[in-house]
Amino acid sequence: MARQLKVVGIFIVFTLSATLLTAQPKDAGNPTYIKAGKFFDSENGKILANYTIKVENNKITEVGAGISIPDSAKIIDLSDYTVMPGLIDGHTHLMSLETITKDQYITDQILFEGDALRVLRGAKRAKSFLENGITTVRDLGDSGPFLDVALRNAINEGTTVGPRMFVSGPIICSEGGQVVGLLKSKRGVIENDYTIVRSVDDAINAVREHVNYGADIIKICANNTPNNTSLTIDEMQAIVKMAHRYNKKVTAHATDDLAVWEAVTAGVDAIEHGYQIADSTLALMAAKGVALVPTDISEPLFYKYMDIMKFEGDKEPVLENYKKGMRDRLQRAIKAKVTILTGSDNYINFEMPQGEAAKNILIAYEEEGMEPLDILRSSTYLSARFMNMADKIGVLKKGAYADIIAVKGDVENDFSNTMFNLVFVMKNGEIYVEKQ
Repeated sequence: MARQLKVVGIFIVFTLSATLLTAQPKDAGNPTYIKAGKFFDSENGKILANYTIKVENNKITEVGAGISIPDSAKIIDLSDYTVMPGLIDGHTHLMSLETITKDQYITDQILFEGDALRVLRGAKRAKSFLENGITTVRDLGDSGPFLDVALRNAINEGTTVGPRMFVSGPIICSEGGQVVGLLKSKRGVIENDYTIVRSVDDAINAVREHVNYGADIIKICANNTPNNTSLTIDEMQAIVKMAHRYNKKVTAHATDDLAVWEAVTAGVDAIEHGYQIADSTLALMAAKGVALVPTDISEPLFYKYMDIMKFEGDKEPVLENYKKGMRDRLQRAIKAKVTILTGSDNYINFEMPQGEAAKNILIAYEEEGMEPLDILRSSTYLSARFMNMADKIGVLKKGAYADIIAVKGDVENDFSNTMFNLVFVMKNGEIYVEKQ
């Protein structure tokens, strides 16, 4: 009998989980018709004209140029705007916000902030992402003992408001994590924010732990920058093999060419950052289908950063040197036909809502020579495809969730200004921003 009750309980949990992931909007049952003056086809990277989107409950049920609208229907007229899928930020840290002028913020956060306050602050940051048109995020660590799982579940059940979250749990990495100068006697301080592995067996068990506690994706540090340690190829291969066994993708923090090459050789699915990558490594990434998530900074945020730091030198050469390297890397990756995914990695307090700061990643890519529609495709369809969700998010098509945004302006010729002129945000059929 006890075994039967356990099986029934498991069935109920899975049923409830499925319900939460597709929670119905308040006006369930009443179709809404959205008129789009311009319509971004994210699968093909094209702007189309005069489309209509029919939304029922939390799903899109019809999309096209000649849809008949009943006289009594609820209509949202976005004819003066460009309508597109909700944006996807593939690299966030909602449970972390670093004070620029303070050293070792992460240890202070772990020691003094506490789990409850950390999640509450994370919830406020999550709301700011949604209000800036980012309807889905991949949250990749710096989130304590699976606090990201807790926030994801709270959003799914409607306890708090935020984007769809796909979470990694604590980053799996080698000794020391990413905290510089940590004394050996104090290494226990970081064990909730990092899963430290010291062997292949540790690596295998780390994946089991993350899957058991609800991670959607596995995040590793191929190298531990700013620390100088790294996982071995054998450890990374063990992580990838176990993660793929559970249908979980693996993404790797990797900043230099050796770390990228080792992670790609080990079989990871994506590289985060990749500041220094040789052409030969980019070719290997393209051949193996490994995506790149460039986490670059825009010029406006660069100047904001320097102002907060009270930098007194000449900012221009510093910016140009940084941008030259990032532009070169991004253009070589595009030329090599590596899939580019969008990820802000915004964990710095720029004295503005975190979601607003994060959206600057789109501007950074444009500054580095990426075409606007390619940026939008990376921020929608390609990011959704990476998460095996290409029919559900990142697209405006029949059967997809009603995650829809609209902007005012010319996306193709005035990208930066237009993307920050947001007039409408719908997630899962619920309207969160409406400025018409």
